[in-house]
Amino acid sequence: MSEEILLSQEGYDKLEAEHEELVSVRRKEVSERLKEAISYGDLSENAEYDAAKNEQAELEERIHKLETMLRNAKIITEDEVSGDYVNVGVKVKVKETGSGEEQEFIIVGSTEADPFASPAKISNESLVGQGLLGKKIGEIVEIMVPDGTLHYRIEEISR
Repeated sequence: MSEEILLSQEGYDKLEAEHEELVSVRRKEVSERLKEAISYGDLSENAEYDAAKNEQAELEERIHKLETMLRNAKIITEDEVSGDYVNVGVKVKVKETGSGEEQEFIIVGSTEADPFASPAKISNESLVGQGLLGKKIGEIVEIMVPDGTLHYRIEEISR
């Protein structure tokens, strides 16, 4: 059995919309390109045909991947998210104990991670995400990362 994929409702809806777009729109577009390329004749030296076949293969692979993710998705609901400790679906504000720099993270499942969002969406499977999980306000967390050790104090947890 495949591994459970943690998603917010928003993340699930985005995946579902992408899947719908690929199946109902992009599949037809690629199919038309393929038919057009076939109409050019000799397939052995037909670059358009090769490109359309490759595009079709990539499209079908993405559709299959999305279907698997949607099938194995577990949507984290507001009821399941407690503001008492760091868990998937919460926003956490931390302060670097050395520099005093504050950062905010939203803990999400790996498919929704976006470290460049504001606040950064970090995966519960990342080193920082794993280090923060289960911690409460006021706790000091020491997280080993490739660049060294991070020392964070949990300042705030919210939904």
